[in-house]
Amino acid sequence: MLKGTGVSAGIGIGKALLIEEHSLEYTPVTITEPQAEIQRFRDAVAATKKQAEALRSSAGEKEAEIMLGHISLIEDPFLTGEIEKLIGGGQCAESSLEQMCDMFISIFSAADDDLTRQRAADVRDVKAGMLSVLLGIDEVKISDAPEGSIIVVKELTPSMIAEIKKENVAGIIAETGSTTSHSAILARVLEIPAVMSVDGALMSIMGGDTVICDGKTGEVIVSPVESELNEYIAKRERFVKEKAELEQYRGKPTVSADGTKYELVCNIGKPDDAAKAVENDGEGVGLFRTEFLFMDKTSVPTEDEQFDAYKKAALILKDRPLIIRTLDIGGDKEIPYLGLEKEDNPFMGFRAIRYCLKYRGLFRTQLRAILRASAYGNVSIMFPLITCVEEVRAGRLLVEEMKDELREEGIAFDENIKVGIMVETAAAAVIADVLAKESDFFSIGTNDLTGYTMACDRGNGNVAYLYSVMQPSVLRMIRRTIECAAKEGIPVGMCGEAAADPLMTPLLISFGLTEFSVSAPSVLRLRKNIASWTKERADEVATEAMKLETRYYFLEVRGAAEGF
Repeated sequence: MLKGTGVSAGIGIGKALLIEEHSLEYTPVTITEPQAEIQRFRDAVAATKKQAEALRSSAGEKEAEIMLGHISLIEDPFLTGEIEKLIGGGQCAESSLEQMCDMFISIFSAADDDLTRQRAADVRDVKAGMLSVLLGIDEVKISDAPEGSIIVVKELTPSMIAEIKKENVAGIIAETGSTTSHSAILARVLEIPAVMSVDGALMSIMGGDTVICDGKTGEVIVSPVESELNEYIAKRERFVKEKAELEQYRGKPTVSADGTKYELVCNIGKPDDAAKAVENDGEGVGLFRTEFLFMDKTSVPTEDEQFDAYKKAALILKDRPLIIRTLDIGGDKEIPYLGLEKEDNPFMGFRAIRYCLKYRGLFRTQLRAILRASAYGNVSIMFPLITCVEEVRAGRLLVEEMKDELREEGIAFDENIKVGIMVETAAAAVIADVLAKESDFFSIGTNDLTGYTMACDRGNGNVAYLYSVMQPSVLRMIRRTIECAAKEGIPVGMCGEAAADPLMTPLLISFGLTEFSVSAPSVLRLRKNIASWTKERADEVATEAMKLETRYYFLEVRGAAEGF
């Protein structure tokens, strides 16, 4: 048995189809006629764009959206301009392309949030496609996969998956990738079982082998015996049945077994993602990550451009809540055109609210845009990475100043707009009682809260064992934050990955969380899980859990947590 990371639930059973990548190696040469080389590069840009547009036109909505992002990368004037400068200096097109793409890959890969890191895969995808064109290599094709195929590949790129014919592919196995990569997202959209990060898959699996992949557990079985095959066929039937049963929760309120109502909303990164939240029966948006409006451009988006994006999301959601997080950028989330300085310790550095309070012109523009959008829906403002009261007060003062400006200009906005904060640092959790007096709501960001509390970089394999929301110290931070919010009578949500973890559900119910903000595909499953708990039973579990001195108890009961 091979083991990887399950990224798209379901049981895939079929014949292995190995997708071997062509070598993109080349020998760099010095260019003596730069104009001719620049034209060769431009021709490659045009050809790659044409390929991406063809995939976009034949793909589904989500695949088309990601391919549109690829096209934007291909046409990005900053990227192409810098590549052409390098060619003008004597580098060949291949070398110039690789140098600039690798710079962006390094920037995005260093980011502390998964959504930014997955952009590195998009840049790698675009780089590979353009290098293939420049080198005259036919790209890998999987559109001709026969029915019942289990695709086995080193790295599954969005452009590859856009070619997949869903009816022919029973599963996907990749040697690289994570749960938050665009390819994993697309696999979930297509509802194809997928397992990534399977070391040595291409060496261990032969073309034509019968293969089973479990997209939930990450297990891969090659050439199963009859008993194993029968076991997984039964698992597949149960999975299909359970998925159908989730539909009974569509359109229903999110209510616990004893009648307590909760708000179940979604995390989004773009205005169009609001439609996906509605489609998946989300009750609104608990986190709109606005940094992607800045990352997808070559200059700071104007007030009107931001307003249009926020307004679009608000109109899609109608009266559902839309919490817009102000710009969370800086440190390791670099945007080239902002000219941010490289920092030795970016996690502790100049980022998020710290950046915005220094560059107040940029911050004012964003706040004006959000306030204007608030006239079109149920919009709230949320400040990230708060560590002290002064930051909240300074941010709120700027909101009031922008309100005064808009009143003078006769521009409509919600006079009673709510202003809340992210609790994602140990500092904020410790003074949550004070911060609750300054905020209209809290949202707990468990990803950063875990990292800061445990002094642990989740991307560092040597300390990854420490990175767990189930560490006693992190659980106490979460419980304290919720208790402090309750004392001041303000709502408190959670927008980190832990919000969707079924093991955390009883603890969060017991602590008194009022809002769960998760990825759109997680909505119905979490609604079902919440419906299975009473406060009394959740309290019993939480009481025992909070007595524990290590996180390992949670690992032991994980399998039982969904069925308590």
